Parts: sequence; structure tokens; C-alpha cells
Amino acid sequence: MSNVSRVLVLLLLAMTAACVHRPAREASGRFVERELQIDGATHRYQVFVPSAQAGGRHPPVLLFLHGSGERGNDNQKQVQVGLGPYLRKHLVDFPAIVVFPQSPEGQSWDGANARMALAALDASLREFDGDPHRIVLTGLSRGGYGAYELALMQPLRFAALVPVCGGITQPPGVPEHLQVEGVAQAPDPFAAAAQRLQHLPMWLFHGANDEAVTPDQSRHMAEALRRVGADVRYSEMAGVGHDVWDPAYAMPELWTWIWAQRR
Repeated sequence: MSNVSRVLVLLLLAMTAACVHRPAREASGRFVERELQIDGATHRYQVFVPSAQAGGRHPPVLLFLHGSGERGNDNQKQVQVGLGPYLRKHLVDFPAIVVFPQSPEGQSWDGANARMALAALDASLREFDGDPHRIVLTGLSRGGYGAYELALMQPLRFAALVPVCGGITQPPGVPEHLQVEGVAQAPDPFAAAAQRLQHLPMWLFHGANDEAVTPDQSRHMAEALRRVGADVRYSEMAGVGHDVWDPAYAMPELWTWIWAQRR
């Protein structure tokens, strides 16, 4: 075979390889299961990995904290309420890595569970090459409280915060202990949290008819943030109860705002 023929064959092979159809798992986003070891204990979590076309080389990252009903150790319930169902409707075009840790039954997003969630975030950033300057923290209900808790633990880590039907102090409609421990001893926990997080852009959501975590939690926090000049938005949805997460995460304006945030 002449040199010219050999070059033509190589070019043909390269063109054929380039035209091979991508497997379905590479053409759309997917959920993967992971685990990490902390102090001898195994913690399982899930990660939504965007397609290369949607997410690019260094995708933004979301850390999602679930509510009370999704606690356990099955590594499944935390993707069934809130952000997980929304992602399943947008597998092809959702552009971000999303980390879904799961807290044990009867516990909150503080102490060891907060550290576990941050460790899952760190591991996912490394494995999937996320952008460390575009990390957004969000959570619903007990996870909304957790979003404030983790932000207070690492106030310079996140580009933005999206607490959904969350709060700061114990709500009367929840018999189980629920508060943000990082400011629990302050004379005014809302003012203390706002002072420490005033640099962080936030969008708060609450249902006006929420009887579990009443909307005064988000109202007080939004007002405390405004008093210190923070960049805060508050959306209270009329006629909506505690499950405000579905209309919140379905709001196109929220995602436009999230993708614009950078630390």
C-alpha cells in the first residue's frame, strides 16, 4: 500500500469513529450512586451527572438537602421529592451536577450529618470536575434549615443559597426538634444568621398556607437580610401549603438566577 493510500485509510477510519452514535447514557444526564467512609461508617449518596453537551467541561454544582420524610439509609428517598423529580423531566438539558446526600432517620442537617453532606459535595466536585466557583446550596423543609446551617459552617463556600420552606427557629407545627444550631443561642437568631450570611445571594420560597413550617420563618429571615443590605429575593406563593418545592423548582426565573451566580 502506498503512503497516499495509507493516509486515506487512516482518514476514513477517523471519520468513521467520529460518526459512531453515542451511547444513551452519554447523550443525557443520569443519576449515579456513590458512597464514602467517614470515621469507619459508610454513607451512601446519589449524584446527578449532566450530559457533556448540557454541562460543559466544568459544570456548576448544586447540593440538595432533603426534608424529614426522606431520611433513612436506602439511598433512594432523597431523590424522590423536590429536586429529583424535576431533574427527571430535564435529563437532557439540565446543566449542573447535583449532589443528594441522605441523613439518617430522626436526625437533622447539623453536626456529623452536615459534615457528611459537605464531604459528598467535595467528592463529587473532584470526580465530576465541577466548577468550585458556582456551587449553589438548596434544601426543602428540614433541608431548608440545613441549607442555613451548612452556609453558616462554610460561609465563603457557596455562590448562592435557595432555602425552600425552611427557617431558623423552632416552628410550632413541628413537634420534633428543628432549628439552626449555628445561631440557636443568639438573642435574635434571624439577625445573627443574616449578619453572617449577608454577602451570600439568596432566594427564599415559602407557601402562604404552610401549616408545618409557617411562612413567618422566611418572612423574618428575608426582612433580617434586607436590614443588612443583603441580595435577597423572597417568593411567598399564595394558596400553596408546605409542598412549595414543586412550583419553586419549576420556576424558570429561578434557574436563570442560579446560573448567573458565581462566587
